[in-house]
Amino acid sequence: MSQTLIRPAVPADEAAWRKLWLGYCDFYGIALADAVTARTWGRILDPDSGVLCIVAEVEGQVYGFANCVIHENTWELQPVCYLEDLFVLGSARRRGIGKALIEWLRNAMRAEGWARLYWVTREDNARARSLYDRFTPADGFVRYVLRQK
Repeated sequence: MSQTLIRPAVPADEAAWRKLWLGYCDFYGIALADAVTARTWGRILDPDSGVLCIVAEVEGQVYGFANCVIHENTWELQPVCYLEDLFVLGSARRRGIGKALIEWLRNAMRAEGWARLYWVTREDNARARSLYDRFTPADGFVRYVLRQK
């Protein structure tokens, strides 16, 4: 595989992003309403939104993405970056694309002055965790989620 270009998503990436997004949702066994997907893509393109998406492109084809939320927090003076979704097409895995996406975000953290970059994954997601552990150990926090009924 040729060199990977990491860049912010642009409107022309929508079809590729949606295909990858569906793969990501399938991996986690969730079905989102079309309105949620449309709103997410809209926020990615909205320069006033805190949602950021970068894509990994090789020879003109998008093979992966990282969706992030840049937000204020109560523990630091600077904003932080929550890497909410990271996905690489199955046929392109183990070629450094996931690593390149995280490296781009780490460099953006330094350039933009974010206090930290953080993410979560399922405990049993061994493939992803083998990559993530190369950057930093898991911090031992346990996530709790309340939903409206």
